[in-house]
Amino acid sequence: MDDTGRSRRNSVVPQFDMVAIGASAGGVEALHVVVSALPVSFPAAVLIVQHMDPRHKSMLAGLLARRSKLDVRQAVNGETIHPATVHIAQPDMHLIVRSGHLVLTDTKLVHFSRPSIDLLFESVADEYGDRAISVILSGSGVDGAAGTRAIKAKGGTTIIQDPASAAHAGMPQAARATGCVDLTLPLEEIGPALVSLVTPSAGDGP
Repeated sequence: MDDTGRSRRNSVVPQFDMVAIGASAGGVEALHVVVSALPVSFPAAVLIVQHMDPRHKSMLAGLLARRSKLDVRQAVNGETIHPATVHIAQPDMHLIVRSGHLVLTDTKLVHFSRPSIDLLFESVADEYGDRAISVILSGSGVDGAAGTRAIKAKGGTTIIQDPASAAHAGMPQAARATGCVDLTLPLEEIGPALVSLVTPSAGDGP
């Protein structure tokens, strides 16, 4: 790398306020791995859409809370988005962000799903722009691909689980096919990558 490239990298400290994660089939265990890697000092908010059976009450918040150092809660309509907090979409309700708050809606299904990863990512892109990171984990289908494109279009950073490490590779592959993915990582490397991106290290200072 030349001196100009090195100077540019050292002078710019990435700042991210929001991490939006989408998962479907095989995603619960993947979420455990990612969320458990985030330290109590992690300053960004985390929003999660996990496709789930709408006929049953979700236990995901409680399950993730057992392994998480962050506060984990099921999303509530109108709630303020908090840093260092994991907000999880409710079953059969779309989760979007608007003016720093969570919005739950039961509008039509997107790609046969409600909640929709695409709707969450698109709203995060509009709200947070280049301060957002999106993550696609294990899942079947194409939900999240359009949202990944939206995050990238607004200057955000996009990550997918390496399809080879995913229980179901469809969603990561669909996102990768957009040409808008910045990082393709094995599952166990995603959490540490989020920490590196969101939390500047002491060595990043002047």
